[in-house]
Formats: sequence, structure tokens, C-alpha cells
Amino acid sequence: MDALSVAQQKLMPEMSELLKKRYQILQIINLEQPIGRRTLSEVAGLTEREIRKDTDLLRNQQLIEMKAAGMTVTSQGLEVLEKLKVFVREMSGLTDMEIQLQEILGITKVVILPQDSDEIPAVKSHIGKEAARFLETLFARYKKIAVTGGSTMAAISKELTNGKPDKALQFIAARGGLGEDVLHQANTIAAAFAEKTGGSFKTLYLPDHLSAEAFAMMMKEPVIKEMMDLYDQTDVVVHGIGNAGEMAVRRHSSTEEVEKIHSGGAISEAFGYYFDKDGKIVYRIRTAGIQLEQVQKATTVLAVAGGESKARAILSYAKNAASPTVLITDEGAARKIMELTKKLEEY
Repeated sequence: MDALSVAQQKLMPEMSELLKKRYQILQIINLEQPIGRRTLSEVAGLTEREIRKDTDLLRNQQLIEMKAAGMTVTSQGLEVLEKLKVFVREMSGLTDMEIQLQEILGITKVVILPQDSDEIPAVKSHIGKEAARFLETLFARYKKIAVTGGSTMAAISKELTNGKPDKALQFIAARGGLGEDVLHQANTIAAAFAEKTGGSFKTLYLPDHLSAEAFAMMMKEPVIKEMMDLYDQTDVVVHGIGNAGEMAVRRHSSTEEVEKIHSGGAISEAFGYYFDKDGKIVYRIRTAGIQLEQVQKATTVLAVAGGESKARAILSYAKNAASPTVLITDEGAARKIMELTKKLEEY
């Protein structure tokens, strides 16, 4: 923050709070538009009277429009959001928090988006957009990119821009099927990444769960050997971080598997590995997908996860995160991680 801003904040601290509040309101409208006053009041945690006063001001300044369907942000409003982005981030402490989390998690970089995607689902799209912009900066140097599945990965694929096609880009499905919605499977997402960028894709048509016999047999197949070789050559890995219990349900895990995951104290899941609070692997499913040691050899790893509910999972997984990991998350997860870390230090 520049000297003038610091001086203004010292002289009129209430001005900073008012600016942050109105910026937050404008930002929520942008994420949730069209949105009514009552809903905006609930999402922002403000009274309807406060919302009425501030939205009337925003409308008078031609930053928002009020329609029958709800409030929307104007082009001038979008310009204000963009111009104040860095200033509000510094004033809200997000920039300092990124540096602190980088040290706590022991990774290369942390990017924190405002708000909490648990409370405002549209924030997930904002996270996806930020991840897409970061990923696009890597395309000129790195061509082999492995991607996992999940709704967060799907959000990234939607936000990739249709820029100059790059036929050299190759997106590799890092997983088989999870038995989930086909739109969120790694195969589908790898294809979506390729379609947006003009690259190619390689899919892995295998179930995520394999018996010991089937796993041993499949690993001998030429197609699987080819995929494993591609994982060894991967430049960039893009993945989400799951809560252990939720992932066990999504995978339709057996009662025996759930018991192992639960009794082992699993907190997080990534790449078919379940980790406890100290990052110890407590269970691992048999899968022909990318292996943890291959992830850790990649030049860049982009981890994407948001929401306060993901804080413990992020802390757990970070114990095994490769050093060149970039985490894109949101304020809800970040503040909870800081809180949990402080409690551990006090304990």
C-alpha cells in the first residue's frame, strides 16, 4: 500500500471499512447477478436497510443497474472492480496472507480470491478463472499437462480462452472414472481443455477401483504403459484437493475401505491417496492413473481448492505437496487455515 493510502487510512480508518464494504457488495452482485436485495443481504451478512442504502448509491454512481430480475453490474462497475482490486486486496490483508500461507504450506506460491465459495458458490467460477489465467501463462513453455477430475477442474476448463490454437499442447487425463457425473471426469475435462486451446488429449478409460489381480494385469497392457510413460514426461499437473470422507462416498467405496480411511484418520485425498493430518498416507486405491511420485517430479503443480470446508484438507495434503506447487484458493479456506495453524502453535 502506498504512503498516501496508509496516511488516509490512519486519518480516516472508517473510510477503509466503508470502501471494503461497498467493494464487497459490488463484487457479490457481479458474482451472483442478477440478484435481489434480500438475497444480497443474506449473502453479504448485512441488514436490508444497509443494502438498500449502499445499492442506491451504487446505482446513482452508474455502477449497477436494477432490473425486474435483480441487480447487475454495469461496464463502469466492472472497471471500478478491476481498478480497485489490488488496493482492496492489500487493505483486506489478502496480499500479506498469501505470503504467510506460502511459508506455512511450504510451496512456491499462493493466490487467494476474496469471499468463501462455501457461502457464495459463484466464487468457484472466480477461482476457475484465476487458475485458467495462470495456466495460460505456462502454455508457451510447457506442453504436457495432466489434469484430474472434479467440479473445480470443470470450472477451469470453462474459463480457458479461445486464443491462438496450439497443436503442441497435450492434455492427459490423470485418472480413470470415479463413477461420478461424466462431465466432471478427468477424461471429459482433458478433452475440454484441448478443445479450448487447440491441443490434443489422451484419455484413460479404466475404473478408478481395480482388484489386485486386475491392477497387475492392466499395468502390463501397452495402452496403460503408454499412459504411465506420459505421466513421467508431464510438465504440469493440475488437480483439486478433496475431503477424505466426501471422496470415499463419491468413489462408492466399500464398507471395508471406508473403515480403513476413517480409522486411519484420513483428512484429505488427491490422486487416489488418502492423507491424515500429518500428511501420512493412510490408504491408497489401486489405480492406473498418475502416481504421487510422478506428480512430485513435475515442473509445476497447480492445486485448486476453495471454501472453509477445504481448509483441513489443504493443510493435510500440503505435507506431501511438491515444492513447485501453486495453490489457488479463496478467503474462506485461507482464513480457516490461518486459524487452525495458530491453534496448533498455541497448543
